[in-house]
Amino acid sequence: MKTVFIVDDSDTNLAMAEEALEDHFNVMTLPSAERMFTLLGKMTPDIILLDIEMPEMNGFEALEKLKSDASRAQIPVIFLTGTINTSIQEKSEKLGAVGIISKPFTPSTLIERINSHI
Repeated sequence: MKTVFIVDDSDTNLAMAEEALEDHFNVMTLPSAERMFTLLGKMTPDIILLDIEMPEMNGFEALEKLKSDASRAQIPVIFLTGTINTSIQEKSEKLGAVGIISKPFTPSTLIERINSHI
């Protein structure tokens, strides 16, 4: 079963995503990018769903750090965000995200987008 990391500072979003995906994937929910990097030291997911707006290290900073590590640079990342505009889309593409999903999301959208990238 493929492994999905969901990184979001909202417990509600983590719970909703986990519920939507748990029958299809091995799901790891993480409340911060820092926790994601700790777990990346122990396991490698098939894809990461990463919130953009988080305290301490935002999604853009986390993606830059991830892509700077050759051993992790190929992990596909889909951003989760409540706000999608041209500058966010451009920055996401420039940094190497494979897509953006707006919140609130539907389970079918999450599953479809994940399956298209793993």
